[in-house]
Amino acid sequence: MPVPLYRFLITLAAPVLAVLFALRLIRRSETAADLRERLATTDEPRLPGPRLWLHGASNGELAAARGLIDALLSAHPELQLTITANTTTGRDMAAAWQLPRTTARLAPVDLRPVLRRFLASHAPRALLVIENELWPNRLDLARAAGLPVIVTSARLSARSAKRWTLLPGLAHKVLSAVTLLSAQDEAAAARFTALGLPSGARAAPLALKTATPPPPVDPTALAALRAHFDRDTTVLAASTHPGEEELVLSAFAKARESRPALRLILAPRHARRGPEVAALIERAGLAFSTRSKSETPADAPVYLADTMGEMGLWYALSGTCFTGGSLVEKGGHTPWEPVHFGCAILHGPSCFNQAEAFDALDEAGAAGVVADASALAEALATLTPELRGRMAEDARRVAAERQPDLEPLVARITRIAGLTAPNP
Repeated sequence: MPVPLYRFLITLAAPVLAVLFALRLIRRSETAADLRERLATTDEPRLPGPRLWLHGASNGELAAARGLIDALLSAHPELQLTITANTTTGRDMAAAWQLPRTTARLAPVDLRPVLRRFLASHAPRALLVIENELWPNRLDLARAAGLPVIVTSARLSARSAKRWTLLPGLAHKVLSAVTLLSAQDEAAAARFTALGLPSGARAAPLALKTATPPPPVDPTALAALRAHFDRDTTVLAASTHPGEEELVLSAFAKARESRPALRLILAPRHARRGPEVAALIERAGLAFSTRSKSETPADAPVYLADTMGEMGLWYALSGTCFTGGSLVEKGGHTPWEPVHFGCAILHGPSCFNQAEAFDALDEAGAAGVVADASALAEALATLTPELRGRMAEDARRVAAERQPDLEPLVARITRIAGLTAPNP
């Protein structure tokens, strides 16, 4: 796809975006203030000091970047940082950090007039992209404005790379705007190079999610729920997707035939799917209680965790974690968060978004692969407390071995963005 054609198509999509935003306003899933942020029409104060624009898609990407954000702010006391996300939850999470000299906003849509307003309002020295948010107009206008584009912890699966090969002109244009790219692993780095990443822009691989701080846990909520959940018999299905809950529920019901003490905390990826998932639990014939209704877990075998911002609580209560998005073709979600909490990890075969992480855990015997619901049921039925403990210990060792060194990256960002030398 030629770049002018992309610009034409995205411009044609503007009325569709307008309808989408109107529906969000009607449904109150977003506010008029949110829309103003997406269209870059908010008044932004000009504060002294150089500014960087850091963008991540949502909670996971920004949480992974937290260590880098802290390192940049610590190294440069004069630095201002604009953090953007595609989702209100990602934006709100970054705002809740209450970091100094930091502004959290919804990302501007990929329309050139909107992007020009955003760049004029924030005047960043460089654009720092987390993982794979490579929007063509955004990168093209950044380059036109003379902004270095730095992409870190970049993901590119073989399947995604194959799609990009169908759009060689667009891929080359996008990647030629990149000043520095650090992929999550060597395989992804090679794919970016094959698609047109300039050889001088390729940096050593760096996986930020290994260093993601564990999500917070409300101690009051943990104390209230601890009596209801024995870690040795509690299984968390974290960030599940449509088509996956049925498989998990089937496996759980089967495993309980031999281990009746098992309990399941079911946390769908999107909390708004709570009613839909509740109907699936009812259809499976399992008693359950619901977090969003403040129901006491009591003795119900299933606890529907349909709230936002409490994943750390579910990890802390569970001894075993099935990582969602892996029994359906979603590519899996990060295993490192449950590893922080000492969970034994189970996952399905679809892990292309986290391939290096799961490969390392699998090779160390620190995670178990389950091909389908039957295999998951067998794993849940046979995972003894002793085996669970060994897997959790091995997983923590693997994570410790993969902690990234952020200092070289901070130094390169400093040079590329023309910042002063970092504090020692």
